[in-house]
Formats: sequence, structure tokens, C-alpha cells
Amino acid sequence: MTEAPAADPLDDAVRAARLLILAPKLFGGLVLRGSSPAREALVAALGQAIALRRMPGHVDDERLLGGIDLAGSLAAGKPVRQSGLIEEAQGGALIAGMAERMDSGIAGRLAQALDDGAAALVLLDDAVEPDEAPPASLMERLAFACDLSASRRWQGVELAPAAGSLGRVAPLGDDALKALAATAAMLGVESLRALIFAGEAARGLAALEGRDHVIEADLSGAVRLVLAPRATRLPPQEAEEPAPEDQEEPPPPPDSEQDKSEDSEQQQPEPDLSEILVEAAKAAIPADLLAQLAQGKAPRRSSSSGTGQKRKAATRGKPLGARPGMPRGGAKLALIDSLRAAVPWQQVRRREANADADAPILMRKEDLRIRRFEERAARVTIFAVDASGSAAAARLAEAKGAVELMLAQAYVTRSEVALVAFRGETAELLLPPTRSLTRARRSLAELPGGGGTPLAMGLNTAREVAEAVIARGRSAALVILTDGRANIAADGSPGRAQAKEDAEAAAKAIYARGIDSLVVDISARPGPEGAALANAMGGRFLALPRADARMLQAAINAAQPAIAA
Repeated sequence: MTEAPAADPLDDAVRAARLLILAPKLFGGLVLRGSSPAREALVAALGQAIALRRMPGHVDDERLLGGIDLAGSLAAGKPVRQSGLIEEAQGGALIAGMAERMDSGIAGRLAQALDDGAAALVLLDDAVEPDEAPPASLMERLAFACDLSASRRWQGVELAPAAGSLGRVAPLGDDALKALAATAAMLGVESLRALIFAGEAARGLAALEGRDHVIEADLSGAVRLVLAPRATRLPPQEAEEPAPEDQEEPPPPPDSEQDKSEDSEQQQPEPDLSEILVEAAKAAIPADLLAQLAQGKAPRRSSSSGTGQKRKAATRGKPLGARPGMPRGGAKLALIDSLRAAVPWQQVRRREANADADAPILMRKEDLRIRRFEERAARVTIFAVDASGSAAAARLAEAKGAVELMLAQAYVTRSEVALVAFRGETAELLLPPTRSLTRARRSLAELPGGGGTPLAMGLNTAREVAEAVIARGRSAALVILTDGRANIAADGSPGRAQAKEDAEAAAKAIYARGIDSLVVDISARPGPEGAALANAMGGRFLALPRADARMLQAAINAAQPAIAA
């Protein structure tokens, strides 16, 4: 018997698009991840059903929100207003490409437009790395997120109109609402917006089929479309008791008792509705994500990409919107924006100054605008290496190699490298942040090894170096090479129990500071201590027994895309 072919991701995306057409303001919009022919076909079909207005990636506030048309105002001699993209998209939707790179300021303005019901939004997510995603403020406000990367279809995409009306569908009953809430809790979905979207999506699916009430299939479909993409964990599964191997089968019961047992089997209670919905959610989660959730690895969305954190600059970098201010301290005058700010006040100013209508534009101090730019801060990768014990020589050799390999690409990635080693009763900054390969080799030539493991000291020293880096306007990331087995406390006294508590406290201090971190266990037999340490500092964990320097560098770059270019 041949198995039925797996459902294509495009099927759920089509259902989500039909719901969006049914009630754009209610559902807010959808996210389409993965550049593919399927996505292009769906966007084309969506454009035939509702008005889509494309938003450029470099859009400014005036084009997005509307404002003064400078050229028209100068030609007419009076203020001429131009509409913005949000206003032009009313009744339809704005479509934004490369949404994973959207500026946070633009995302905030779009979020306000969604809250006001001004327009719906379609985000095209072209991210490659799993950590990259559109701004969370928008993802929270859009009902549907569909990944079409694995879709193999692109022909025959049609968005059939709804057979009924959403207004004619009865509200959900208490049992359905409780089942949705229980399903969301088991999947780790904490957003109340998601629950509201799920309930309305169930009603919308009923309306698409022309029904006036919600059935179980509608609830399952809503869970697939709304809750499954937001899942952060899988519900706990009850372990089945193994059947005894050598147990003899009991003799068959008499006919009367057998009839009673058959009747009781036929009268077994039906499965709980929330269990059915959870199974529907599991079926909708991609296989790779399902495996991560089963291992307790929730999807992690980073707030930055590239080689360093974003910071405002006055003279160079990515252009941002202008702001009021004086052109001093290296700041550049934004002439067009200054003129645009002055034009609406010309009639009033000319009347106050008794000037002719043909007089030049009257400028004031409050009209001046200066340009703003955004540039990437230099990134510093801080290695904290456990130099204790018999494996110290191997760990230090691999750390030396990884530091030299990462320094080789420092000028390309605008990154620097620092090295902290801890052993015995001390932790020492052996290599301050640097790009100099010669200086690094000189400092790494003779590293001491052996002794106890003052893990808390090493973590505290690495955190202090990271805080100093951040205070100078750069971004920092920690890479901890250790097995996590501490035996020296923070005050230098021996004792595993106290050393473990101090190390956990130091890890939590790193987490509280919001510093990116990665724990790499390259011992021959990795234990649970390394993973627990990474969890305490809110970072990543890699177990790489017998890893060499090049493998270690590749693992660091793969696990933390923000470290690499």
C-alpha cells in the first residue's frame, strides 16, 4: 500500500491568503518565507484579489506616511500635500520585500498602521539563516506565517472567493475556546493575539466553506495556520509501559464476558479536542523544526545581523531619516528635508514680515534638519578558555588555532578577538581586543595549563571584558571553551558545590547583561554540565569532542551568524 503524498506548504499558504482576503483588517496580513516560484505565484494571485502596493526597502517617512510635496509646493506657491503608501494601500495591503532587513523605525510605523487598521501587510522574508526574521513587532501583529522554501508547486494557484460571510458564522463555544487555549499552552504560545487570531481563523475557515458554525476541521485548520508556526515546544508525551516479554497470554474469556468487553471497547470516550488540535499542529510543523522542538531547542530570533550592532552615526553608514538639529559637530545639513519643513509656513511668515508673495523662502532655525546614518559597530569575539586539568594542552592548542583563524578574517568582518584563560585560582586576560595577528601569536606562544577549574572567575573576567567593549560602543560575543565542571569557587576556595553555585551565578550575570554567548565542550566525553551552563547564560551549546581549530572556527561561525560576515 502506497503512502499518501505529504501536503505541500503552498496549500496552507493559499488558505491563509484566502482568509486575509476575507478580512484584511482582522488578520493584519501574512509572512511568506522562502524565495520560490510558489511564493511568486501566490503573490500574483493575491494581487488579483486585493490591491497590493509595493513598499521600497529604502522608503522614508514622507513617502510612507505622506507629507508636503516640495516640488509641487514650490511650483504652486502654496503647500501641496502628497499621500503616503499606507494611505494609498487602504482597503488592500502593503507588500514589503526583504522584510528581514527592515529598519526598526519603519517597522514601528507599520505596527502603528496595523493597530489603526489602516492597511494589511504582506512581508516577504528572504532570510537564509534560521536566526534571521522580520521585526518581532510586525510578526506579532500578523496572523499567518508560511514557509514556502520546500514547496514544489507553483502552477494553478487560485484564491477562490468565500462561499459564505464571516459575519454569519456563530462565535466559538466555551469548549472550542478552552481547547484552543490548552493547545496554545502546550505548544508554548503565550501571545494573546495568537489566540484571538486562531479563534477568528476557525470562523473564517467555516465562512470559506459556507458554514454558519465552526466544526472540528475548522479548529484544526486554525491551529495549523496560526499556532503551529509560533510553537516553541512540544507537549510532554506520556511514556508507554513496555509489554512484558515472557508473560503468557491469558486464556480467552467466556463468550458472555467477551461480548461485554467488546461493548465496553465500543463505548470508550472520544479523545479530547485539545489532543486532536495538538496532533494537527504537529503535522503542520516542518520536520527540521519539529526535531529541534523535540530536543528542547526553541527557535531563536536574533535582533541583529552582520558583523556588529547598529549604532547611529553623523557622517557615514546607511542613510536614515532626517531629524531636527543644527549642522555642527560633523553633522550634515539635509537641505531637501529643511525646505520641506519650511514650506508649510511660508504664507504665515510672509504675512508677518510684510513680504511679497514672490519673496524667497523664509527659513528659521526650527526648520533645519540634519542627516542621520547608521553604521555597524566593530565586533569583538572574546574567547574564555578553560586551561585547567589534563586536557588543558589540547584545549589551548585548539583555542590558539581558532583565534588565529578568526583574526585572519578580522579586516574583512571588522571584528577583533580577545582571549581569557582561567586555571588554578586565577583568571587572566591574556590577549586584549586586537586585530593584530602578530601580537596575538606573541601572546599565545606560551600559555600555562593545569590546576583547578575556577569557572566562575573565568566567566566574570570574560563578562567584564565584554562590558568594557560595549562601553566603548562596540558589540561583544563570548565563546566559552570548557566542560563546565568547576571545582574552585569565586573566592578561590576549593569545593565543587560552591564552585557550581558561583559559576551559575556568573552565567546568570552574563544573561542579565544580554551578551551573546556560546559554550563549546571539546572534551573527549561531554557531560550535562556544559549544556546547563549555556542554558543559564541564555546562550548556545556545542559538543565537539576531538575538534581541531578549523572545525572549532567553522562551528562558531555556524552557531552564531552574527560573529561571521
